[in-house]
Amino acid sequence: MKTCAIVGINWGDEGKGRMVDLIAEDYDVVVRYQGGSNAGHTVINEYGKFALNLIPSGIFRREVINVLGNGTVIDFEHLSMEVDKLRKAGVYISSENLKISDRAMIVFPYHKELDALEEARLKDKKYGSTKRGIAPAYSDKYQKKGIMAGELLYPEYLKNHLRDILEWKNLTLQNVYNSKPYTLDDAMAWLDKYATEFKSHICDTGVLLREAKKNGKSILFEAQLGALRDIDYGIYPYTSSSTPLASYGPIGSGAPDISLDYVIGVVKAYSSCVGEGPFTAEWFNEEAEELRKAGNEYGAATGRPRRVGPIDILATSYGVTVQKADCIALTKMDVLSYMDKIPVCTGYEVDGVELKSFPLTPVLEKAKPIFIEMDGWKTDISGIRKFEELPKEAQEYVLFIEKKINCPVKYVSVGPDRDAIILRGGDE
Repeated sequence: MKTCAIVGINWGDEGKGRMVDLIAEDYDVVVRYQGGSNAGHTVINEYGKFALNLIPSGIFRREVINVLGNGTVIDFEHLSMEVDKLRKAGVYISSENLKISDRAMIVFPYHKELDALEEARLKDKKYGSTKRGIAPAYSDKYQKKGIMAGELLYPEYLKNHLRDILEWKNLTLQNVYNSKPYTLDDAMAWLDKYATEFKSHICDTGVLLREAKKNGKSILFEAQLGALRDIDYGIYPYTSSSTPLASYGPIGSGAPDISLDYVIGVVKAYSSCVGEGPFTAEWFNEEAEELRKAGNEYGAATGRPRRVGPIDILATSYGVTVQKADCIALTKMDVLSYMDKIPVCTGYEVDGVELKSFPLTPVLEKAKPIFIEMDGWKTDISGIRKFEELPKEAQEYVLFIEKKINCPVKYVSVGPDRDAIILRGGDE
């Protein structure tokens, strides 16, 4: 039995989905342990191209059990749409291979409305929300005003609990945002329409995972977003509302007593970021647009153009530390093939002083990037499958990053397809 987490090292969108899809072949269970439909894990395989928002990326391997853990927040309307799209593409989904924690929180339509209303109120000070109700749902959870997925199995309890919550929730909708209230009938009708089909998927995922462990099954934990969007250790308040750190994986899965054996941190060969907040190495104007087009950098969940720039060594080193990564998967190396010279952000400067560690947001707001340039390779590398066959300049780029972040680069992705990967020695 082995356990592994695949996590983002930077701001998210690093390519975690393609790595889970690749590695899931060696695992029996894949668990999403935090976040909701604001994820956008892009996967390309024999079924086609998909942007998975809620469903774990192991779903394309029929023998794998996929789990939405208690740390997730679930919009059943979105989940129903996502399942339908996958089934139409020929992907097998049933209550046997998709499990939902009875302790996961439900995202209701009023959460999404509150999300949009608050972003509108903030105007130019907005946090960059996907407006999918994630922050309001987590907020309700920690105010003890949430509805657990498992309550769907106890209709009378659910109805009475939801009635009490709506009485409180409507005070905010009406008195703070001057919006219409939600009725109990509306909420119950929504659940009947979208959540009923998933009742058979709901279970105690802790029991499931412990049984898997007992039987020697291997478990892969799939994170959403990256370390710099973590609610505690990210660029607060421009973060997610959950904890995408590897250490939270067992807690958010339903089985906090299961320990992690190995952590794969995913890093893009350059930097990208969706949403607001400080992004020190960011490029603008024509050079940014050229990189954005080369890498197709548009949000998988939202379609928003991603902010882009060179790889950021200081931010990446910090992400490696807080994720306690054992190795790195470096993705999208092929995208840089058009560049004559490849800039690298090696650190930050504030008021003429170089920073020694990744700082808090107030300092980040003033930080200026320190760049160096490395030679580009100016050739298509997408067909290469052995590290020693990469151009010398590409090898030097990988080795430079590996040394600077003090973490071995085990995987080098040279394209979006499942097999477009270079594996450097060593096993987890």
